[in-house]
Amino acid sequence: MPCISPDGKPTSSGMALLKAVGEGALSPEEVSQKTGRPLYLVRSGLRELKTAGLLEEVEGRYKLAEKAKLLLK
Repeated sequence: MPCISPDGKPTSSGMALLKAVGEGALSPEEVSQKTGRPLYLVRSGLRELKTAGLLEEVEGRYKLAEKAKLLLK
């Protein structure tokens, strides 16, 4: 399930991951637990969102990039 649509905007799956991460820097495992999505889907989604500039990764934990914070307001 893609997290970024062809026009570069987050899909509903992507928004669910962004909202989960919005509460703080989380590991993929924590995001999986919060969303109830399988870990392999969460990992690929987080990579997509990071590539799109919506997430930042620091030491294996993901947090919202400024671009994503604006989307979630």
